[in-house]
Order: sequence, then C-alpha cells, then structure tokens
Amino acid sequence: MCLQMTRWDEILTLPVQNPTILEFSAADITWSMVEGWKDSMDRLALIPFSRVGDFVRGESNNKACPTRFHVEARRRRSPTMTCKPKVDGILEYILYWCSFGPDDYRKGGAVRPSRSSCGKRKTPAGRPNTKRGCVCHFIVKRLIAEPSLALVIYNHNKHVDKKGTPCHGPMDKMAVGTKAMFAPYISDELLLEVMSLLYVGIPVETIMQRHTEMVEKQGGPSNRDDLLTHRYVRRLERKMRRSVYELDDDDAVSMNKWVENNQDCVFFYEDFSDNDTFVLGIQTDWQLQQMIQYGSRSLLASDSKFGTNKLKYPVHSILVFDQQKNAIPVAWIITPNFTHGEIHRWMGALYDRVRTKDPTWQLGGFIIDDPLTDVRTIREVFQCPVLISLWRVRHAWHKNLMSKCSDFERRSMMSKRLGEAISSICRGNGDIELFQAFLEDFIDCSGFVDYFKALWFPRLGAWTGVLKTNPLATAEVASAIERYHHLLKLRLLNEADESIYQRADWLVHKLGTKVHSYCWLDEFSGKDSFSRYWRSEWKTGPNPWQQGLQIPDSDIVIEGNCARVVCQKHKDKSHAILNPGSELALCDCSWSRKGNLCKHAMKSAKVCRDRGLAPPSLALLRYYQALANVVHCPPNDSVICDHAIAVAVSVRTQLDALLSATNGSSPDTSLFKGPQSTSDNEPRELDVQEANIENGSEVPADEDSDEDSPACKKRKPRGPSDEDEIATATQVSEAESSQATSLRELDRCQDSPAPQERVRRETSDGYEGTAVMEISDDEEETAAAQITQPSESENSQATCVQEIDRNQDSPARQERGGR
Repeated sequence: MCLQMTRWDEILTLPVQNPTILEFSAADITWSMVEGWKDSMDRLALIPFSRVGDFVRGESNNKACPTRFHVEARRRRSPTMTCKPKVDGILEYILYWCSFGPDDYRKGGAVRPSRSSCGKRKTPAGRPNTKRGCVCHFIVKRLIAEPSLALVIYNHNKHVDKKGTPCHGPMDKMAVGTKAMFAPYISDELLLEVMSLLYVGIPVETIMQRHTEMVEKQGGPSNRDDLLTHRYVRRLERKMRRSVYELDDDDAVSMNKWVENNQDCVFFYEDFSDNDTFVLGIQTDWQLQQMIQYGSRSLLASDSKFGTNKLKYPVHSILVFDQQKNAIPVAWIITPNFTHGEIHRWMGALYDRVRTKDPTWQLGGFIIDDPLTDVRTIREVFQCPVLISLWRVRHAWHKNLMSKCSDFERRSMMSKRLGEAISSICRGNGDIELFQAFLEDFIDCSGFVDYFKALWFPRLGAWTGVLKTNPLATAEVASAIERYHHLLKLRLLNEADESIYQRADWLVHKLGTKVHSYCWLDEFSGKDSFSRYWRSEWKTGPNPWQQGLQIPDSDIVIEGNCARVVCQKHKDKSHAILNPGSELALCDCSWSRKGNLCKHAMKSAKVCRDRGLAPPSLALLRYYQALANVVHCPPNDSVICDHAIAVAVSVRTQLDALLSATNGSSPDTSLFKGPQSTSDNEPRELDVQEANIENGSEVPADEDSDEDSPACKKRKPRGPSDEDEIATATQVSEAESSQATSLRELDRCQDSPAPQERVRRETSDGYEGTAVMEISDDEEETAAAQITQPSESENSQATCVQEIDRNQDSPARQERGGR
C-alpha cells in the first residue's frame, strides 16, 4: 500500500505537458519512468484530457510509420459517486491500439477467438485484411483526483509484431508494394476536401480525375491519400445524399439528436430552461485551426444579426481575416435571443476551446457591429480592446437612400449630411441633435425620413455613445465583413420553400455541411481546377478594397463634389461617385446600388485624401488624437516626466524631418497638438499633412491594406479601487506596425506609482503593434485612449519611430516596468 501511494505521489507531481502545436506526438513529450506493477517501469506522461485527440492524431501521422489508432477498449465511471474517491481512482479508461493489430491475419498469424456475443461496433477497429499483429498501443486514464488531466501510459511504442520484427510501414520488407506501407485510412484533410467538393456540387468523376492527375504528376503514390479510390468517393457521395436534417418531427428533439451526433463541432450548448433561452455554438476542427492561425495577435470580428427577418433563430458569426484580408467564419452561434447580454454564456467557452488547443494564443482586438454588445464581457474574456465597425449602419442607410429617394440631387445632399453627422460625432463635435436637424431639413423626402425615424432614431443614442468612446475599424474591415454577409445570404437563404427557415435543425445542418464547404473552398488553393462548376455562391477574386487598390490613380478624375472612375473592364465607360471621401459616398455601379462598399468609392476616397481634398479617415484621426493624449498626459514623477517629454520631442523632430524629406515640404508641427484642438478646430494644415503622409510611400497592390492586426494585451487590475478599466486600442497594419511601438515607449516612460492613473503599452515582437491604456477611477467607463489604425498607405512615419523604439530600451525603465 505504501509503495502504491508513493507511485501515485510521483505521478501526480509530474509536470503537465501541453505542446503549443495543433497536433503532437510522443516525440514532442518528455516521458518519465515510474515504477509500475511487478517491478516493471511504466513510461508515462501527463497531458490535458482535452488534448488526447490531438495526441492520437499526431501519433497516427508518424512519418516513419504512418498508421491509425482505434479505441480497442473503453470503460467509464459515473462522475457522481456516493463513495469517497480514491487517489488512484479512474474516471475513464481508454485503450488505443494500432489499427494493424492486435490480430494477425497473415499466414501463420495469431487471431483472437471471435466474440459473437459482442454487438456490432459503431466504429470498427480496422479492416481484417489490414491486421498484421502490431503490438503498439497506449493507455489513457482520466483520474478522479484530476479530471482535467490524462495519464498516458505508453510502454509499447514500437510498431512490431510479437516476434519483434516490423509488421507494417516502410521498415517492413514484406509490406513493400502493398497498402500496408501506408496508413489504413485516408487523412482527415483529404476527407474534408472530398466531402467539401461533393457538397459544393463537384461530380465524383471530376474529383477522381483531378486526384489521378496530381498523383501521376508527382510520379506515383507516396502516401495513403494517393491511393484514394473511385469506390470510396462514390460511397461518400451516397452517404451525403442520404443524410437528412429532420431527425424528428419535433424541431427541439431533432436539434438535441443533432447535438448528440456532432459533439466534435459543438463548443457550447444549452437547451431551453425556466431562466435561459436556447444557445448553440458550432465550431468545426477546420474553423478552430483558422481561428488559431489567423486570430492570434490579430482581430476577431462579429456579424451579429444575420437572418433576423427570415430565420427562426438568427446566426451570430465570429470572423477572422486571412492574409488577403478576406473574412472567414470561425464560429456560429445560434440563439433565439440575440440580445447582447447573452454573449457571456458562450464567449468563455469559445476562448477556453482555442486556449486549450494553443495556450499561447492571444487576441489583438475584437470588432463589434452593434452598440448594445456586452463590451465588458469581451474585454474580460479576451483581455483585448474592443472596436466598433460602421458597416451595418452605412449599409442600411446607403441601401435605403437608393431605394426610397429617387431625386438624384436630394439623395446626394442627404448622404453628405449623414456622413458629416457621423464624422462630427466621432470627432467629438456633435451629438444626436445633428440627426434631428437632418430630419427637419429633409422633411420633404418622406420615404427615407419615415424609415429613419421608425427604425434608426431610437437607436441613435446608443450609437452616438459608442462612437464617442470606442475606436473605429477601418473601411477594409467593413468591406470584408460586408462581403461575408453577402456570401452567407447567397449560400444559406437560397431555398425554394421558405417555410424551411423556421426549423433550427435545417439551419445547423446546412451551416455544418454546405455553408462550411463553401467557406473551406474559399481558402482552397486548388479551387481553380474546378472553375467550370463555378456558381454564384463561390467567392472569386479579391475583395472590393483590394480591387480598388488595383485601380491606377490616373483613372480617377475629381470634379468638385463628384469623382469619375474609369471602368477597368470597359475603358470607354466610367462610374460617377458623389461625395468622394465622405463616409457615405454614393456610386452608380450595381454593387453600390445594393448598399455595399464598392471599389470605386474606396479608391476615390483614397485619392481625395492623398491630394488633400478630403479630411483624413476617422480611424486615422482617432489615432492622432490618442497619440496627442499620450503626449499630453504628464506623469507625477518629475524624472519620468522629463524623460517622456524628451522622447516626445525626439519623435516629433524625427517625424518632421522624415515628412519634410519625403514630401518635399516644410515640417508641420501640428501632429502633437492637444486633443481638444485636434478635435474641435480641425485645422486644414493637419488634414493636408495627414494626406501627404498617406501619399508618402507607395505599396504594391496586393499588399496595400488598412486592416488591423494588432497584438495587444490588457493588464489586470492591481488594486481594489480599480473598476472596469478601459482598454481601447486599434489595429495597425503590418507595414506600419513599428509606429505603435513608439507609443509603448512613451507609455513605459510615463509609468508612475500613483494608483489612480496607470498607463501601459505592450507589444509582441514580430506582430503588429497596438497600444492599450488602463485608467482606474470611480467614474463610469469612459474612453481614456482610443487608438485607431492608419491605412497602410500612411506607413512613412514608421521608420523613425522604430529607431526611437530601439534606443529607449534601458535597464532603468525595465526596472520601473517590473515594479
């Protein structure tokens, strides 16, 4: 008994190993030798139980001996027990065995006696013709003492038979030229590819033809995926056709059955109860990988109100942005109550899921599209700043202006006034009275005015408050979200019988099959091989923002309040843009008439700002306001104050010298004016200078981007008086990420021991920089600092700031930062 307790004391003191890669194998773990039964030594390790599947997949993908592991035996114990749990008690026992064993169907091999009494297994343990007597296996034990951990015992880690000779894989000479050289099944990646292609309508014959051409091009099969057969693909196609969404006549019962059958892609589920409503969170393994890859040190965005008018349950999409700045859905949340106080129920589960997979994952910023969103929950869960996107407001106003106001001139004036109202509110010079004056001045346009009064006027108070206190997302982000919303509408709401929209089981089934397949196809590098089967649901080409960057400046003609953009397909035609540079510019192209941000409007706005004909974007203006707030925030310590002022002066001097050399103009010192003068007066010199900054450097068309990808980290409160600290920050493009690094240096210089005002800037090497301010006081949440992203064309300031950042790293400051 004493020896047993000593063994378990040694086991429970082992370190928990959680590799930061998506899948890991035995080679990525440090194994410990602990005395086992009968004087034997067990080779074991502790890992999180939630990552057992990652270990199984990683061990199956062993390049030296590819295989698959199946569950040979499993025992579970009820979590609720009346007896006192033992230290060595097992909550769950799983025996994983190589699919080439344990039976040996080769000539002269040993086969276990048939167990006719056992029922048919839902997942068979490998085909009989693949059994070659492999003894490789490992045991996973979920301990009662630590239910979140898994004890992995891996004593037989060699793929050999009972004689000790290799029985499959490249090391087995008898397996050469047979399927035993490879894994017994195709990989999960190929299975996802085949199923996605089938769901989007690609025929079986075409899939096999492209696959055969690829294998022949590489000189023959080199892995199990190259041995894909027509029969197997045909079987998958038949399975897909026979699948149904209606598992029961009762929608609620059918939903419960769907959740039970798809546990792997459900990260949160709560049924209706007396106190709460139904909530279902869906995230597949592919979506989780995209979230880890593109969301770390970058942005998540929210499309929170899809299908509110047609679907029984609206769809809340969580998005990331890939390298081409296209939106990818990484989670879908379905609930009848899409009010914004409900996100606390599922957001923590989403964060825990991704952090379990990658403990180093950290979000840079979260973009919301509704002012009533629970911002505090987002900040507490993701520890990041929250930004607001105007895409939904602009899209609705633009679309209804086009449909409800037929007078061309009045439409132009109305869009200009609405854009000016938004701009004034974001600059801190206006309030809801601006919209009241707008309604009075355009009372004759009854169609749009009635719509605006009924639908938007009750919401303007919330929108005005959030626009004053939160940083703004850029036009590139708005364009990407808007395009995703449009594609989701094409892919989901295309049923002939609209009564089907009132069933939740149909919604989750189609999201997990067809919609998910289209999203996978968007990122598939080989989708051009199937272009002959193109349909409207496919995403083709770059997004409108990138398309606008490809239009040459010579094709833009500015004439007063109108701009002309030459059509890139038909050079003899052109598109007219009203109010270029405004937040609500109107274009006569078909895409813009639907209320969308078009490439012509975005390109004309960029040209106007480059030429100094329009004020800078609201995102850029917020950036300069926040920079001025940092400079004019004197710390209590005189030494730190002197050092901060010296740094600020040095930054300004070097920026002025760089701007003067780049633009051939005299230096302008209006960059660091106080926040009041910047927002209230808005001097023309600042606008011209910022426009010159935007025109200071040219970026290739495929790299120009103003989408944010920040890497920020919110500090936890350090005292009991700290209440709901505000962390507002912005995204800075990759090209000018070093600009935000200077803010970190300014902030570190200003770090003082006073508990009522603490400022901190943190950035991660190799990622886009961001800045986060935290102020602790007894007032309500107010935006202490709002830093927004300049577009990538404004990256000429980053060089000198980076030089300052390198020179500011002193041991004294690091010591103060540590304190």
